[in-house]
Amino acid sequence: MAKANKKQGLGRGLSALLNDQRTQAAHDLDQQPQAIAGQIVHLDINLIQTNPFQPRTYFNETGLKELAVSIKELGVIQPITVRQTTDNAFQLVSGERRYRASKLINLKHIPAYIRTANDQELLEMALVENIQRQDLDPIEIALSYQRLIEEINLTQEALSDRVGKNRSTVTNYLRLLKLDPIIQTGMRDGFLSMGHGRALLGVSSPEAQLSIYQKIIQLELSVRATEDLVRNLHDADATSKKSKSVSALNYAAEQDSLKAYLSSSVKISSKPNGSGQILISFKTKEELDNLLKRIKSEE
Repeated sequence: MAKANKKQGLGRGLSALLNDQRTQAAHDLDQQPQAIAGQIVHLDINLIQTNPFQPRTYFNETGLKELAVSIKELGVIQPITVRQTTDNAFQLVSGERRYRASKLINLKHIPAYIRTANDQELLEMALVENIQRQDLDPIEIALSYQRLIEEINLTQEALSDRVGKNRSTVTNYLRLLKLDPIIQTGMRDGFLSMGHGRALLGVSSPEAQLSIYQKIIQLELSVRATEDLVRNLHDADATSKKSKSVSALNYAAEQDSLKAYLSSSVKISSKPNGSGQILISFKTKEELDNLLKRIKSEE
């Protein structure tokens, strides 16, 4: 009979275990905020508010539904993180996808890790968690870095320590924000990669940037092809500058020659298309007459 009682005690069903969890959750919520901080409890999902500092604005509906199915089958494996704002209200720190997916299947309670955080810490945690996601585009990461620097007053060096990235990596992301907004949008929409963006940063002219961007889209250029295009643009610019420099030297020689022959001030100016003008200065009517005589003598 003792063995039978022992076996019966060991054979408690899943419903009994779940009831124990709900009882424990209710007990946890009866404690003071400082008493439950640092603990994992099962919270009434209706007591949780979303994070007002959430940097993520788009949640893929298909992905949420797939996560909801997984939660329905296996439960919430990783607890969300919240902070307690009042005796009976909580605010998300991280885990908004799990929270949203749980609400889709009308889950009543959700496991949550309670921690203390002020508004600045809440913003920082939300931004850092957002950066760690795998599906972020480069511009989203760059904007999160920028917010951490501006709103948390972090240096790039301190930021690199917080997010576990090299300072050069942080700098490369931040430089992407110097690109034309149209190109940034193209990166967010997945039309070009961070490698394309870094190559375009080597083009100083916004018009040239947009021209190359359009070629990337139209011709589906790789990063290597884009780098070659930018390099060729630089080579063409260098050749053009060299040609203009030689042309200017030739004009300078002719300008000096005319000045010596006419015994007067001479200035030669030119335009990019090759046209130009010669300006000969004189101070008196006598100087003009002498200039005209010299010019006519050459006819």
